[in-house]
Amino acid sequence: CNSNSNSVNNNKKAFCNFCIPLLLSFLAYEEVEEGAEEVVEVEVAPEAAPEPEPEPEPEPEQEPEPVPEPEPEPEKQPEPEPEPEPEPEVHEEEAYEEEEEKPKFKPSAPKIPDGEKVDFDDIQKKRQNKDLVELQALIDAHFEHRKKEEEELIALKDRIEKRRSERAEQQRIRAEKDKERQARREEERLRKEEADAKKRADEDAKKKSALSSMGSQYSSYLQKADSKRGGKKQTEREKKKKILADRRKPLNIDHLNEDKLREKAKELWDWLYKLEAEKFEHIEKLKRQKYEVTTQRKRVEELSKYSKKGAAARRRK
Repeated sequence: CNSNSNSVNNNKKAFCNFCIPLLLSFLAYEEVEEGAEEVVEVEVAPEAAPEPEPEPEPEPEQEPEPVPEPEPEPEKQPEPEPEPEPEPEVHEEEAYEEEEEKPKFKPSAPKIPDGEKVDFDDIQKKRQNKDLVELQALIDAHFEHRKKEEEELIALKDRIEKRRSERAEQQRIRAEKDKERQARREEERLRKEEADAKKRADEDAKKKSALSSMGSQYSSYLQKADSKRGGKKQTEREKKKKILADRRKPLNIDHLNEDKLREKAKELWDWLYKLEAEKFEHIEKLKRQKYEVTTQRKRVEELSKYSKKGAAARRRK
């Protein structure tokens, strides 16, 4: 700011030193021309005093009114148009001659008072001082306006830099927030994967325990069935009904409160889970037995090819 103010003051001084001599020379030239014009007007002034009033008197003496006497001629002739044309020309020529005879009006020059002398040098100095003051005011206003514009430009640059830094800070904060959000999502995903893996491991352990317990129960069930074979044979439908009746238990939940109902629901859920485990075990066992049957049959077929009885049977065919 100090450098800007020094440069403005130096420019102002240079401008004043250049303009003031030009202005003084121009004002002096104008004053010399005005003095010459005033001297000419003062010399001509005494001739214009007696001119204005005695001239308008010959107008009533030379009246052009008696000229319209030849007007009765167009009454005799049927075509009055070509004859009246020269009459106004005579009237116009006379009026033009009268105007030429009239002296031209000349403006009277201002009279200089005899009592006091006019000091033209003092007037010129006052005008020069006034012009110098106006010029100095214009110069000051110009440089003040220029200084104001420079200050506004500096303030605008400061605002732009401040806004740029604020925008960079906002972008940095936004990038940090996005990074934190992504890290949080990754942690939640890993936590869910761990929970799912743990849940699957627990389910597999429960299934294995249920399958192991079902194996012992199934062996005892087969023993009971073998012991009952000696009695009356039951149809498949009756067997199914009996098994369902043993498994189906009555629900007495009318007298239970909320906690008891929750315990009952948990018990039923465990029982259902157990049944699903048994079902899965039976299905796997059936698949394994089918596989064993098919493999044993193929083995028997292969062995029968190389046995004596098998060769004899093939010969018979």
